[in-house]
Amino acid sequence: MEGFRKTMASPLLLDMAIHTFDQARFLIGGDPISVRCHEFNPQGSWYEGNAAATCTFEFDNGVVFSYRGCWCAKGFPTSWESSWRVVCTRGTVLWDGKGSPQAQVAIPFDQPVDLTTEVAPVEVPATSAGREGHEGCLDALFASLRSGRTPETDCRDNIKSLAMVFGAIESARSGQVVDLRALGVGT
Repeated sequence: MEGFRKTMASPLLLDMAIHTFDQARFLIGGDPISVRCHEFNPQGSWYEGNAAATCTFEFDNGVVFSYRGCWCAKGFPTSWESSWRVVCTRGTVLWDGKGSPQAQVAIPFDQPVDLTTEVAPVEVPATSAGREGHEGCLDALFASLRSGRTPETDCRDNIKSLAMVFGAIESARSGQVVDLRALGVGT
């Protein structure tokens, strides 16, 4: 491993996790208010700093988001978009970051979910009509400039994802829950 990431104190959290944190905020539709994080460097890591972390974020709408990442895992690579498991009141959605999401909805809806409740697969339709990757991001940026609307990646909103990064690093350092609202970005 060459380059600046090899010597960073927190390469996973500082350089990669913000992308997943952005995705989580988009999916959750709320603002992060607190984080507890444990950061470490697994045996055999090629990084000098901590290349793995587990974080638990609480959001202002009551949603709890748990993040587990490792930037030096051997085998079973995870896509850039992460691997997701969203557990909801009526079912679960899985997405490997590459293929189509898979969902199961509990049946019947009027009874509590337990281990014996049946589930039904749900087809999750693709929602993207444009290009993917960097080209799609540029298309969205230019479309927002032409229309005068605020782009998704506007820094006034994405500062909240950056607060998640620095809050997680501070929590790992201090061993304490960090109130992200104290960073001036929460509700």
